Amino acid sequence: MVYHIFMVHNALIDILNFKSKVLASRWKDLIRKSPHLRHYNNLSDDMLIKIDSPIYPQLARTLDRGLDRSIVGDFFVRIGKEGQKRNFPISEMVYAVKLNQQMLLEYIESEFILDNPVTMYQTLSIVPKVADFFLLGVFYLNKGYNEQTYITMNLQEKVSEELLRKCFKDDFFFKKDG
Repeated sequence: MVYHIFMVHNALIDILNFKSKVLASRWKDLIRKSPHLRHYNNLSDDMLIKIDSPIYPQLARTLDRGLDRSIVGDFFVRIGKEGQKRNFPISEMVYAVKLNQQMLLEYIESEFILDNPVTMYQTLSIVPKVADFFLLGVFYLNKGYNEQTYITMNLQEKVSEELLRKCFKDDFFFKKDG
């Protein structure tokens, strides 16, 4: 379906909210093609779609209301923590987010007709917002992953707090999951 409209911004928000599984399926296809994502490729198609689908409504909220670092941060910190608990390498997680951004930008390019300056301007104004969302997401995903690694090493592996503070220089959130 090709969108020929002036309100690219609102149309994209609707697509992100109402077609998140379609977008997640496109992302899943990119995951399947990548030899770098061994842990992701061990998951079923349904599981990949399930874990990816929530990203798109979160992006829609960001595009609609503006970039709220605490909301985006909390969302991606949880993804990072969950990935660490599942023993996913951080490099795979970062690459998977990169594929989210790649897929979505390709989708925007292919689905929106850029036949007039207004539509082109509206589409081009969305690209940096999408990129900022995913870049900030990777930042917080790393924070969540490192925080969970710190917790795991401290509680399960009994690594001393002193040694952990030397190795992990980051300031973590240490918010209660809930």
